[in-house]
Amino acid sequence: MRPRGKGKIIQGVLKKDRKTKKLCKRLLPGDIALIAHRDLDELAAQELVEKKIRAVINASDIFTGKYPAQGAKYLWEKGVYTLDDVGDKIFFLIPEGAMIRIEGNSIYYQGKKVGQGRVIRREFLQHKIALAEKNINHQLDLFVQNTLDYVKKEKHLILGKLEIPKLKTRLAGKHVLVVIRGKNYKQDLRLIRSYIKDVKPVLIGVDGGGDALCEMGLKPHLIIGDMDSVADTTLKTADEIIVHAYRNGFAPGMARVSRLGLKAQVIAAPGTSEDLAFLLSYEKKAELIVAVGSHSHLLDFMEKGRKGMASTFLVRLKVGHKLVDAKGLAHLYQGGIKWHHLTALLAAALFPIAVMAAFSPLVRHFLYLFSWKLGLH
Repeated sequence: MRPRGKGKIIQGVLKKDRKTKKLCKRLLPGDIALIAHRDLDELAAQELVEKKIRAVINASDIFTGKYPAQGAKYLWEKGVYTLDDVGDKIFFLIPEGAMIRIEGNSIYYQGKKVGQGRVIRREFLQHKIALAEKNINHQLDLFVQNTLDYVKKEKHLILGKLEIPKLKTRLAGKHVLVVIRGKNYKQDLRLIRSYIKDVKPVLIGVDGGGDALCEMGLKPHLIIGDMDSVADTTLKTADEIIVHAYRNGFAPGMARVSRLGLKAQVIAAPGTSEDLAFLLSYEKKAELIVAVGSHSHLLDFMEKGRKGMASTFLVRLKVGHKLVDAKGLAHLYQGGIKWHHLTALLAAALFPIAVMAAFSPLVRHFLYLFSWKLGLH
């Protein structure tokens, strides 16, 4: 049911955090969530809705119209009453765990009005969606140009060999399932439950993706990431932990692992932890890499605040012939995989690269050089 009425009154316990993914770990049904999330992404909105909260208060602009961010629309469609553009002062005026009241566009604490914002309604969303559609071509142009600029700087992801420490977990000749905390990742993981049961792939959780594996009663073989969004219990359950470090070797996530009394190995690599998980699987000779929740298109990256996808583009170029998406696998897997069907999935995984190549002489030249290096010419 969608939120209606200018004079709606809502009461509940306030929980607050400037990082929405951290707040979601503390929310209980009936709470009111206070966030500071500009251009709320759909994944964050999904996680808020899953907590069965009464309302969302956003100190920032929930939908600027710069690009088609989906979070505000998702909350509205799910009937979550939402106030945005309340201002940052609200974080200092109301303590964590306080009982508050929302009346229309106003917020009350201990009988006093402490803030007001904008109620998210259909008309607002329609206006912002139209604005985003006008802006998308410009944003796409900037995104592609940034990607191509960084492709030249990060080409060693393809031409070089990633230095990987010796692992206890054997990946060679096996299927590897990589779970990323992306849109609909929990739903997609449930869709391939029979595949996991029958094939028994190596299970890799990328940060919070490991939590989803544990929620399904599965034990992650590896947790890879900067350790900013994975639960302590998941880290203690995993067979091995790999902390993703910056290029200079600095690994902030190691401090948390050490505090828990756990051991981990460190890999320094550019790009995202998702990219690292795919590269590791490839370098360790996995037969097939199945991705759950993977980020692969413009909106995914813009919602994560990234201005380009150079590392992801290069990694997909390197591992694309072994990489399939869980959604496609779920449709094809009926207790046994037909490998000629997987060929179509692998071809689909390479489609974004083909599109980039079609628009950029630089990329076409790079692909030619890469194929020459592999001895394909």
